[in-house]
Amino acid sequence: MPIRVRYFASLREQLGRPEETLVADGIATVHDVWKCVNQGEAMVDNILAAVNMDYAKPDSPVKDGDEVAFFPPVTGG
Repeated sequence: MPIRVRYFASLREQLGRPEETLVADGIATVHDVWKCVNQGEAMVDNILAAVNMDYAKPDSPVKDGDEVAFFPPVTGG
């Protein structure tokens, strides 16, 4: 089963797509997912991520069937 990757807010606009699916081969962490969908670029420190709707760190594990979501930094006052 593939990994579903979703993008929110300005990340969706920057990447030009709301979501995509990945084959889990060689993907073990949230950071691996980010690198896979961003041509090998390292994950920026202020990007927020969630795995199956729970906030996650870049080294959080990812497996077949998971949903990984990326969010831009949250700002406000």
